[in-house]
Amino acid sequence: MADRECPLEAVPLPAEVRESLAELELELSEGDITQKGYEKKRAKLLARYIPLIQGVDPSLQAENRIPGPSQTMTTVPKQQKPRPTNSRDERFRSDVHTEAVQAALAKYKERKMPMPSKRRSVLVHSSVETYTPPDLHSAPPDVTTGLVEHSHCERPQLASVRGVPRGYSGSILETAGGVPVNSRVSSKIQQLLNTLKRPKRPPLKEFFVDDFEELLEVQQPDPNQPKPEGSQMVVLKGEPLALGTPWPPSLLAALQRWGTTQPKAPCLTALDTTGKAVYTLTYGKLWSRSLKLAYTLLNKLTSKNEPLLKPGDRVALVFPNSDPVMFMVAFYGCLLAELVPVPIEVPLTRKDAGSQQVGFLLGSCGVTLALTTDACQKGLPKAQTGEVATFKGWPPLAWLVVDGKHLTKPPKDWHPLAQDMGAETAYIEYKTSKEGSTVGVTVSHASLLAQCRALTQACGYSEAETLTNVLDFKRDAGLWHGVLTSVMNRMHVISIPYALMKVNPLSWIQKVCSYKARAALVKSRDMHWSLLAQRGQRDVSLSSLRMLIVADGANPWSISSCDAFLNVFQSRGLRPEVICPCASSPEALTVAIRRPPDLGGPPPRKAVLSMNGLSYGVIRVDTEEKLSVLTVQDVGQVMPGANVCVVKVEGTPYLCKTDEVGEICVNSSATGAGYYGLLGITKNIFETIPVTAGGVPVSDGPFTRTGLLGFVGPDNLVFVVGKLDGLMVVGVRRHNADDIVATALAVEPMKFVYRGRIAVFSVTVLHDDRIVLVAEQRPDASEEDSFQWMSRVLQAIDSIHQVGVYCLALVPANTLPKAPLGGIHISETKQRFLEGMLHPCNVLMCPHTCVTNLPKPRQKQPEVGPASMIVGNLVAGKRIAQASGRELAHLEDSDQARKFLFLPDVLQWRAHTTPDHPLFLLLNAKGTVTSTATCIQLHKKAERVAAALMEKARVSAGDHVALVYPPGVDLIAAFYGCLYCGCVPVTVRPPHPQNLATTLPTVKMIVEVSKSACVLTTQAIMRLLKSKEAAAAVDVRTWPTILDTDDIPKKKVASIFRPPSPDVLAYLDFSVSTTGILAGVKMSHAATSALCRSIKLQCELYPSRQIAICLDPYCGLGFALWCLCSVYSGHQSVLVPPLELESNVSLWLSAVSQYKARVTFCSYSVMEMCTKGLGAQTGVLRMKGVNLSCVRTCMVVAEERPRIALTQSFSKLFKDLGLPARAVSTTFGCRVNVAICLQGTAGPDPTTVYVDMRALRHDRVRLVERGSPHSLPLTESGKILPGVKVIIAHTETKGPLGDSHLGEIWVSSPHNATGYYTVYGEESLHADHFSARLSFGDTQTIWARTGYLGFLRRTELTDASGERHDALYVVGSLDETLELRGMRYHPIDIETSVIRAHRSIAECAVFTWTNLLVVVVELDGLEQDALDLVALVTNVVLEEHHLVVGVVVIVDPGVIPINSRGEKQRMHLRDGFLADQLDPIYVAYNM
Repeated sequence: MADRECPLEAVPLPAEVRESLAELELELSEGDITQKGYEKKRAKLLARYIPLIQGVDPSLQAENRIPGPSQTMTTVPKQQKPRPTNSRDERFRSDVHTEAVQAALAKYKERKMPMPSKRRSVLVHSSVETYTPPDLHSAPPDVTTGLVEHSHCERPQLASVRGVPRGYSGSILETAGGVPVNSRVSSKIQQLLNTLKRPKRPPLKEFFVDDFEELLEVQQPDPNQPKPEGSQMVVLKGEPLALGTPWPPSLLAALQRWGTTQPKAPCLTALDTTGKAVYTLTYGKLWSRSLKLAYTLLNKLTSKNEPLLKPGDRVALVFPNSDPVMFMVAFYGCLLAELVPVPIEVPLTRKDAGSQQVGFLLGSCGVTLALTTDACQKGLPKAQTGEVATFKGWPPLAWLVVDGKHLTKPPKDWHPLAQDMGAETAYIEYKTSKEGSTVGVTVSHASLLAQCRALTQACGYSEAETLTNVLDFKRDAGLWHGVLTSVMNRMHVISIPYALMKVNPLSWIQKVCSYKARAALVKSRDMHWSLLAQRGQRDVSLSSLRMLIVADGANPWSISSCDAFLNVFQSRGLRPEVICPCASSPEALTVAIRRPPDLGGPPPRKAVLSMNGLSYGVIRVDTEEKLSVLTVQDVGQVMPGANVCVVKVEGTPYLCKTDEVGEICVNSSATGAGYYGLLGITKNIFETIPVTAGGVPVSDGPFTRTGLLGFVGPDNLVFVVGKLDGLMVVGVRRHNADDIVATALAVEPMKFVYRGRIAVFSVTVLHDDRIVLVAEQRPDASEEDSFQWMSRVLQAIDSIHQVGVYCLALVPANTLPKAPLGGIHISETKQRFLEGMLHPCNVLMCPHTCVTNLPKPRQKQPEVGPASMIVGNLVAGKRIAQASGRELAHLEDSDQARKFLFLPDVLQWRAHTTPDHPLFLLLNAKGTVTSTATCIQLHKKAERVAAALMEKARVSAGDHVALVYPPGVDLIAAFYGCLYCGCVPVTVRPPHPQNLATTLPTVKMIVEVSKSACVLTTQAIMRLLKSKEAAAAVDVRTWPTILDTDDIPKKKVASIFRPPSPDVLAYLDFSVSTTGILAGVKMSHAATSALCRSIKLQCELYPSRQIAICLDPYCGLGFALWCLCSVYSGHQSVLVPPLELESNVSLWLSAVSQYKARVTFCSYSVMEMCTKGLGAQTGVLRMKGVNLSCVRTCMVVAEERPRIALTQSFSKLFKDLGLPARAVSTTFGCRVNVAICLQGTAGPDPTTVYVDMRALRHDRVRLVERGSPHSLPLTESGKILPGVKVIIAHTETKGPLGDSHLGEIWVSSPHNATGYYTVYGEESLHADHFSARLSFGDTQTIWARTGYLGFLRRTELTDASGERHDALYVVGSLDETLELRGMRYHPIDIETSVIRAHRSIAECAVFTWTNLLVVVVELDGLEQDALDLVALVTNVVLEEHHLVVGVVVIVDPGVIPINSRGEKQRMHLRDGFLADQLDPIYVAYNM
């Protein structure tokens, strides 16, 4: 930071200037001001305070901040490593492009981005540099303000913020946010923030409405964008097909002629992987073997005495790339038998990339027979029966081996029927679309013949010429030239297998030389490979070549391969005019090909086009801006007999203007006929009828769309600039995947990733295409290298294409799905990316820079103020949202209420009147009763404790005593013992012996904060508190008196203490909130008995009842049910400690069944354990006699929004065991009042409503139908308890709100706590939370603020009193909500979306840090799959919540801390993350 901020350090800025700067920064980040305006205003503000740097205008100093991240100490540029010169993978490198990229990168200084951090076990190679040094000097800045303020401002803290009370000595260096900063995490986030502070793209003006609330920005056309200015193009006509030439009437006629008149003429030579010719097929052999196969197919294959095949049936051809001879025989054999060959790739495994789609194609073509060779059949995967395995998605096939010995010789008089069949289908070529679906393009006999004639004419093929073919002979140009046209002209084809090219890239050149080939058919890859290998070969000559056909001339990098190849081989006899790039497509076959001058071709051309122009679909020859240009070469003239035009890509196919890029369309007799079996798609996509600007069709017949994007240049030459399949439309601009690959390849020419193993595709996130780049990383690349490469690729693409990359992923070598002949299977890669099955080893997401169409941040609207009229109980025209439980006065005689005012009195009375009535049964993990307590036993135990306290601990009335006990009867006895001697008990969860370091400090803290004079506990725990291990965690010398109550003598107390008034403190209830704040509340005797009375009435509890409790007894409602209620109401409580469920999950449910409990209480964590642990065992439990039909109500004790999914799955699961459908419900309480709602036994069932999640973000409730988009189910939290009044108040104005309005829940009841108990009595806090008054309306009643958002809704149901029932819906805790983009988000909603994103996400928690959203996910799977989650998490949060995730942290299961109520402790997690204690598997910083 030092560098960037140095001008600002010179003069301390006045507060108002800081404020103006912060506002300015906010305006820029929200896009309300342009970059220029921002810089002007900023310079103006700072002008007086910045000492002028020599000769630099102050307004320019703002420019320093554009490169972004802190340039601390890294201003020295790294020494560039020398470029490797002869590595194998230098595929298609264009030096021009590389230089452009290097120049573009030079514009960026070494921008320091935060590197993702990985756990060592995930690292393949670790490097020390992955760790950033701890950043000890600066607090993280808020992203919304520009300046880092170095003055730490103290913020008012709660007495004990997150576990460190004020008086507590801690040596942690904290930032203003109470966050320790001595961690590498915070310095990385610092870097991330600095990077994010770079101004966003220019702001966008217009919006479109998405459903209702969220207005997503849509990009408006830039007024300065280039627009096409040329005239409308005319249809380009190719030369006519020559008439004078004696063409054979059909291809089969040509085959018959050569097979009978020139049987010895060579037709095809096959090579092995050493380059030796293994077999030469003559025309005679081809003819006789094809006849033999045709006869066998038609006459020898039967099923149930019916011939298996009839003319016109489709047959699959499965031949390896190394066997062109058998393929050719099979292809012509099928044609002779009038069958339709469908050539496909050899499936190598059951799950090849894309093989399922090929299976779908075979199924849709009705293929039942596959032809193959003996060797290939042996190599196919087999089922157990020895038959060829059925591949995933394939139809059942019969396999026929076509080697000679399996075929039958036809009788002398047998002749195939094959006539010239014209429009009938000759063969089907498969094509994979951008989405991965595979379709078959049908080619008719007439088209086949026309294609051969056109190619013969265009390439000037003559009889007996030799052609070297490096391409795949099963499809595309390899098939058209090397199998079909060659036979028409009796040519000799030398077929070079891919395997030979891999071993010896020069093989094709050597074959051209040794066979004196006149023509060669290659791809740019083959030229490139031979360049790398040619150094040792001095004696090759290419002078025999008259045509070197480059089949992928339409690739952006073919030009550099052609140029480089010519450079090297011109000295070996290669003539420049011989190189003939061509363009083809599966639909239109050959589209255009360059002709040598002797065949009448014009001189070749190059075009240097502006990338920016191209992205708007406009051709601009670029002169000045050398960085972002695309150089393309022509692919020659259109084919003989064809008409070609260029039409607009989207919408009506209008002809393009001459300087506009569009899709090239062809009308000729030599194109494919359509997609097999897909008439609709053929009509709409395969064919088109181009129209002029006036809407007049340009021809009678349809044109075929080629899928190639391009234009017609000078001399009527065709130029191709990309493919429709690779087109990505981001905003309003179009980018081509191949161009982006070329840019990525030009970055540091390939030290870290493999060339040619890069895939670029787009995924739709939030209504726009987002660019994803996936590459294979070399095994020797270090983390640092890869990350450096990734950040440079981002910068290069940003510079050259002016587009952001959404996600860049590196995967281990050889793990991307391959296409059959090398290359990457793009659609399969995309599929894996979206399904989270890509398993990358490095990921960099940049949603901050790419996503520019987020909705505008919300501006707060002024709400109804106190001045608005309140009429009766209406506010702003709506009924005021208030509700109350039943009146206490009507319900019971007040005499008993007075008698039961003090719990110690009640216990003594019960001990006197019903001494042997059992109150408590405690169960252990086996389900056996380990201890019981009757009224008299409990009373006597309590007396003993009281005596010990007075004698041994010398406590006096009013002292506080900490009770550190495991759940059990001792705890209850100790509690009443304290009350008997006038002490104030504080229940504390005992430390966990295996985890003292984290649990003991909390115990110590509660003991200290509560000012306990004595600790009561068991012997075992006493030893633990004073042990050596404990001394390592806390200062054991400062414990107060510790007393163990295991063997205290039997003594009576002289007199039992009687409180002077009901308002005297009875006990303290301490609990750590989910936001990490330890808060103790004071409960008076009056509140305690009122609480018991309300619960007794709501649940109808009497001495004859039994209830089962599976809760922790330390705080809140759990404590009240465990320790207080039984004594008050006299019912019997079956106590099940939740900890015992870890060794016996069914313990609680078995107890409920055994004791026939009508009422039972549990926590969410218990319910989750049962659902997960007993899901599959309901049958076993039924056998054991577990029956839950006795349960009237099963209540989940919670302080959060009801978890509907969990309670519903619990109900469904245990319905089999008789659990009534309506039994499960939830309760709601909080710190100020531990029991506000509780379903109880009477009253209507809880209702569920669906609200719009987007309205909730704006603090509004909008009820919607179930299943509507963005709907969120909320269920009522139980019935409001007797004596409790609830009102909904506005969070800021504190005025009452209307029915169904979201606000803070306020509660008034006799059992409200009387205040917080803290070290320093924070009076203001207490007044605010416990004695709030409405700002208008009923300003007299004193309310307690719960800190929870919710709403009341009057339902159609009636309650017991006959009134309409008011339902209370809790939405979430205010402290937990995240304020992002001016809206209020509840973490649970984001977490629910994230958990749904991938099956290996076990749990998730989110929090914010300096305005960044941090998502922590627990990975339930293999560590190497962790990085799959980064993109999925980012996508789902963007799509569903319109938020950009700042950091994704992937951790092991169980890392997210959960409290005893089953709530996530998000603030503990946050502190652990920032202090670097989570040991994450991976941390991704999204740019």
